[in-house]
Amino acid sequence: MNPKVKSQRRRNIRHRIRRRIKEGTAQKPRLSVFRSNKDIYVQLIDDRNGQTLAAVSSRDKDIAAQKGTKIEKSKLVGTAIARKASELGLKDITFDRGGYLYHGRVKALADGAREGGLQF
Repeated sequence: MNPKVKSQRRRNIRHRIRRRIKEGTAQKPRLSVFRSNKDIYVQLIDDRNGQTLAAVSSRDKDIAAQKGTKIEKSKLVGTAIARKASELGLKDITFDRGGYLYHGRVKALADGAREGGLQF
């Protein structure tokens, strides 16, 4: 697939998702996912104030030190962001998959976040 077409398709999907997702607030932030070829990054975002409340990635020292596949590390990222959210007193979030299909690493991240206590 042509890279230009692939990125344009993802951008269109991302905008379609963003129209349906209500903006993140301080009480119910948006969980934004970015997936690169090697790593996965996730943020809790308060869109009204334009603030990132918490962020975790697979490049963090405790997660990068773990042995395992990218899917297993994605699940660890999900549990880590759930732990940070619970420290902030957050339980409900809005999940923004960022135009990525809901399978593989994105699904593993969501499952890890759910197991950590987040609801979306």
